[in-house]
Amino acid sequence: YVLFAIDLATRAVHIAGVTPNPDGAFMAQVARNLTDPFDGFLRGKRKFVVDRDTKFTEAFRKTLAEAGVEIVLTAVRAPNMNAIAERFVKTIKDECLSRMVFFGEGMLRRAIAEFVEHYDTERNHLGLGNRPLRPGPTLPVTDGTVHRHVRLGGLLSFYHRRKRRAAS
Repeated sequence: YVLFAIDLATRAVHIAGVTPNPDGAFMAQVARNLTDPFDGFLRGKRKFVVDRDTKFTEAFRKTLAEAGVEIVLTAVRAPNMNAIAERFVKTIKDECLSRMVFFGEGMLRRAIAEFVEHYDTERNHLGLGNRPLRPGPTLPVTDGTVHRHVRLGGLLSFYHRRKRRAAS
């Protein structure tokens, strides 16, 4: 199981936890991590949209409520109420997870981390003007050779231009 949170305004993705058994203790810890006052993903957020999965326990909801975050439940069988999150699930499955065989939780965690880094910094997003969420520090270069940056052994690719060096 992979629990993620996505900021609807910026589309930034945060992997909240990975576990083979999402029990109450795991979910309570995830809630504490999400609402951490210093670096929690929900710091400064007022609402958190969740589906009606029983894994969102009372302790999870109580922790978020104590941090001032309101839980918004989606309607039953209404995936369009959380369409951006549903689209992320489809994207990560299509572009990454369904193309790999994992031999352990460590491999899954690494693949997800690499994909999220690619998703946030390199992948263009049509809904955001065909720009990456957090573009790298490089300035757009219109001339020079095209270089390929690969992740996950070439499964994910990012193409960019490097400015030609002046001849010496």
